[in-house]
Amino acid sequence: MSDDHANHPSVDQSDRTVPRNLRQTGDADVDLVISTRVRRSPYWHLSVEEGCHQATIYNHMYHPRGFIDPDEGGLEAEYELLTTDVTLMDVAVERQIRVAGPDAEAFVNYVVTRDATEIEPMRGKYAICCTQDGGVIADFILLRPAEDEFWFSIADADLLHWLRGVSVNSDHDVDIDEIDVSPMQIQGPKSLDVMESLIGDAVEDVPYYGLLEATINDVPVLVSQTGFSGEAGFEIYVREATTNAEAVWNPVLETVKAHGGAAAGISHQRRIAAGILSLGQDMDHETSPFQVNLGYQVPDDKAADYVGKAELERQKEAIENGEFPFTHKLVGLKMAGEPIRDYAPDFWLVSDPETGDECGYLTSAWWNPDLETNIGLGFVPAAKLQAATDVPLDDSIYDADVDVEFEVHLPDEYAEVPGEPVYATLAKVPFKESVNPSAREQAKIHARDDMDE
Repeated sequence: MSDDHANHPSVDQSDRTVPRNLRQTGDADVDLVISTRVRRSPYWHLSVEEGCHQATIYNHMYHPRGFIDPDEGGLEAEYELLTTDVTLMDVAVERQIRVAGPDAEAFVNYVVTRDATEIEPMRGKYAICCTQDGGVIADFILLRPAEDEFWFSIADADLLHWLRGVSVNSDHDVDIDEIDVSPMQIQGPKSLDVMESLIGDAVEDVPYYGLLEATINDVPVLVSQTGFSGEAGFEIYVREATTNAEAVWNPVLETVKAHGGAAAGISHQRRIAAGILSLGQDMDHETSPFQVNLGYQVPDDKAADYVGKAELERQKEAIENGEFPFTHKLVGLKMAGEPIRDYAPDFWLVSDPETGDECGYLTSAWWNPDLETNIGLGFVPAAKLQAATDVPLDDSIYDADVDVEFEVHLPDEYAEVPGEPVYATLAKVPFKESVNPSAREQAKIHARDDMDE
């Protein structure tokens, strides 16, 4: 990258081929043209009927983001519903890519970093795919509804084409395609009550990442105990969704309302607090899992080969030897300033308060009412972290007490003094515990329990 690059050259992005756009352009004051290349989900019209007034484009589809009118509490009210009651979320943008056939397990095990052979039928796991260079192509919930069948419930990535490309010259006997299955999420403390009302007591026996075949209004669905919120929750995968959407959505919504809930958008406010990453914001194909709290997705004991294994193992060894082979590390930050109550249209810049130099950027940020502070995820210089602590820059940095200060350049509407950056400190991730901890969080909890004993 040229030293005089207009894209804030003082932020070192020399280990990226395409630098992040840090120009701070804000919202474009133009009409956004939507053409037929952008799809509506089977639930889109139903979401609009429920008051959806804000949406984005995700996975080439409309994605509802806001339902409650701002004058009636807006996204803050939706957060409260999620954390105290229950919400119904249209997440059909989680398109389902099915890999099926005699060699499904072997093929899936080759394209994901974790050991897919450990996933039993009617169970699932969070997983990632990486490039040969170790970058995160996609993250997803990997479901295994049958011995010879896996569903990739994907984030914002064209994973179908990549999977087909990988399979071209392989000897795996598999069929790979998108299927007519669309999920909706029931999230919040009362989600189990809602699911019991819909499908009966059998849902009580579904473990975290477990699956259950059921029917709702005589429509066959697959239920999983998963979600993108950090709260208790379930996902309902509606089969033949283009035909059955209304037949399932309507009774589910009625049941959610009967338990004090409503339709709502995905709460990025809550997922940031839970440390849940968003593909395209917090990571992309040029981001290593070791940069973003996903090192646990690279196992020590997976004997089988997989895409990116050699490079990921090289990176892992370097980090274990005290060398961090990247310019930046994603961290959690607690920030001063006025409450951030809406989506950030830019990667807001981070500066070193000792020098005043721009040195990093915020990827996700929001006000958290439970913690009474602004929180965010952002990339900061690895060298500054290494100088401040003896803690290795693997996933353990997220659990450590590290006293490092930064400044964040928020827009004037959030700044304490217009034009001036706000004070920020390193924070542990997750900021707020999830109801169902991740594998990394569970390992941390077990280690803490062992110490207590």
